[in-house]
Formats: sequence, structure tokens, C-alpha cells
Amino acid sequence: MSEDISPVVTEIPRYVPPPPTYYPEAQAAEQHRPTTNVVLFVLTLLTTTMAGAYMAGVAHPLLKPSGLLEGLSFSIPLMAILLCHELGHYITARRNKVRVSLPYFIPAPLPSIFFIGTFGAFIRMKSPPRSRRVMFDVGAAGPWAGMVLAVPAVIIGLHYSQILPLDQGTGGFELGNSLLFLGLARWILGVNPNAVTVNLHPIAFAGWIGLFVTALNLLPVGQLDGGHVVYALFGRRHRTISRLFVASCILMVVVPWLLGWSFWTGWLLWAVLLIFLGLGHPAALDTETPLDKRRRVAAWLTIGLFAITFSPVPISFAPPAEAPSSQTYDVVHHPAPTSLRWLKI
Repeated sequence: MSEDISPVVTEIPRYVPPPPTYYPEAQAAEQHRPTTNVVLFVLTLLTTTMAGAYMAGVAHPLLKPSGLLEGLSFSIPLMAILLCHELGHYITARRNKVRVSLPYFIPAPLPSIFFIGTFGAFIRMKSPPRSRRVMFDVGAAGPWAGMVLAVPAVIIGLHYSQILPLDQGTGGFELGNSLLFLGLARWILGVNPNAVTVNLHPIAFAGWIGLFVTALNLLPVGQLDGGHVVYALFGRRHRTISRLFVASCILMVVVPWLLGWSFWTGWLLWAVLLIFLGLGHPAALDTETPLDKRRRVAAWLTIGLFAITFSPVPISFAPPAEAPSSQTYDVVHHPAPTSLRWLKI
């Protein structure tokens, strides 16, 4: 797989203006007919299970039901993390009388190539929040709710992971090392992860993806969750912050490339995507009332959550090395047809 392929799992709750004429009966019918949501959820559960089976070395999981079952240890925790994230948005929005859709999950059509089996999930805002405070509550609820399952998944998965002597000769894909994942690995494994090879259990890999999803959602741009938080906290200054971060996405590729360092080309794709989706943010009905003290503290904690889950190089490819380097260590998703190596940032 090319390093240009981004295993993007992200939720983008965007405000969609309601139709000119709206009837309460239509809302009731919509809320009681979640057929599309259920079908997409089932399909995404299937594709993520297939992805987990491919990682376990099953060549044709659809033709071998017993082999397909081997993918459940990856798909169930991953789907639970994504669902918890979306329900955080959904429940908070409904409690604040904001009209939102049920979650829409996005299955990946080729799980053998898009190796986590999904492009994530999203909900749609159908009415504007009445204040910046409500906007913050809805935006921040998803990432924090997802972390409730992502962190335990990492902890449990690391307990079941296998520690082996360091071997870097084979090369492979490298997983980015966020501060939170590094801290959890040092705590659970009880060894210096730079000096060993860790066969990463599927549950731990699902948890790693959950942390990656959190970081992507909290990018402080546009209508991403982080954009909601920045808009609620800084008001009109959110557009300047969005522009600066998009520029940072480009610099995170250009600067390391000029210096010969490792980088993730996916940031260029994200820069284009964020520009396409828009750097602005729809206004709340009340744009003047700032966050109260409790929410300001929570907003800065949410920004801190972004900092500890963010990795400048979340995924890259390392060619086989002739001699071990003290700067990297292997993390192999066990069992897996190809090795995944965890890059020390």
C-alpha cells in the first residue's frame, strides 16, 4: 500500500440548512426510519471485520466464515469507539434541542487495500446551535466520548501484546507515536519501547486508530470538532486559526522533505480537503455570548487532548535497514501479513 493512501477515520458534523418548507410530520418520519443508517452500520461492521481478518492472514474472509470471525477482535472495538464518538455528538445535540441526524457510517469498499475497512462516520446538524456554548458542548462531546473507549482499548490491547527482541531489518509501515500512546505503552509494557519489538494486539491497534481519529477530529479548522471548539472559544478569530493550521499542514510536508526527514504526505490531502470543505464556520444564533469559565477550562482541556493525541507523522513507510537505529522500534499487529512499525517522533 502506498503511503499516500490515508486511512482517514473522521467525523465532520456539518450544519446543513433546512429546506424552505418544513413540516413536523417530516421530522417524525425521518426519526423513525433509520434504514440507511442501519444498513451503513452493518456494511461497515462487515468491512472492518474483513480488514481485521486480512490482518490476521485470512486470504478470503468472505469465503471462510471461521476466518472472518478472526477479524472481530479488531472490528468490534473499532466500531464501538466510532459509535461512542458519534453518540456523544448526537445525545448532546438532542439535549440542547439541536436537530441532528443519526450517525452515518462509511464502509471502505476494498478492505484489503484500505486496511482498516472504514472511512469513519458522521452526523449532520440540521439546525444551528442557539449559542457558542451549545456549539462547544456538541463539538467537544464526540472526541471525549470516543476516548472513553479508545484509552481502555489501548490499555487492554497492550496487555495482550507480545514483546520480542528488536528487529528492524525487514522494514515496513510505521505508526505515529503520540504522547498519549507512548505514555500508555511505557506504563503497560514496563519496558523502553525503543528497545523491543511489540506484536500489537488487534484491540490495541483499534485503540490506536481511536486516538488517531480523535486527533483528526480535533484539527482546529472549519466544521471539524476542533473547529467547533475554536469557534466557541475564540469567536471571529477562528478563521485566522483555520488558515494558519492549513498552512501548517503544508509545512509539515514541505519542511521535512527539504531537510530529508520523515513526513506524511496525507497532510497535503488534508490541506486540500479542508480548503474544499471551507475554513469558515456557520454562526450560532447568539454569536456574542462567550463561553463561561467552566466551558473555557473544558475548551483548553480539549485543545490539550488534541496535543497529546496528535502525531506529525501518523503513518509512513520505512525501507529495510541494515543496522538497528535507536530512533525507531517495531510494532507488529499480531498476526499480520505485513509489519507495522511505530515511529518515535
